[in-house]
Amino acid sequence: MSSSKQDNHLDNESISTKGLPYFRIRLGLIFTILGFIIFLLGARPSIFGLDRSPVIGFVQIGMFLVGLAIMCLGGYISMMALWNREAPSILADIGLRLVATGFVIAVFAGMADVFGFGSHPLPDVPYFGGWQTRGVEIGEAIIAIGFLFMVPFKKNRTSKTIKN
Repeated sequence: MSSSKQDNHLDNESISTKGLPYFRIRLGLIFTILGFIIFLLGARPSIFGLDRSPVIGFVQIGMFLVGLAIMCLGGYISMMALWNREAPSILADIGLRLVATGFVIAVFAGMADVFGFGSHPLPDVPYFGGWQTRGVEIGEAIIAIGFLFMVPFKKNRTSKTIKN
């Protein structure tokens, strides 16, 4: 391979890796919005004219947990795309684990009655009560902290001093 072809190949490669992977960011945002719509369908079906019960039951709990899972997946895809082919930091890895841990907390808190350790265990009708609400909110807060840890903060590599 001649040197001009080799230089051209290196220039094309560096140009293609400089920009953010916009497709993955858009895909992650689409997943996040789709997950949010499914989450709303489960948490507040009255928004869509589908409310049949004054309480939140098993199907609604399952729907908003599936929506929360899709939102977490979309957020992960978007955040990892922001790293732009760099190795994620240890803080980002901890953030990913916090997102997963927060989701597990939300699932176990939301499905506590179904799993048998809630305030309305089976065979009673599962009911999304106050304690379960707090557990899901705590799980969502941990998810939010995890996503904050995944943000790729860039260090300022050139420090300029101001002269008086």
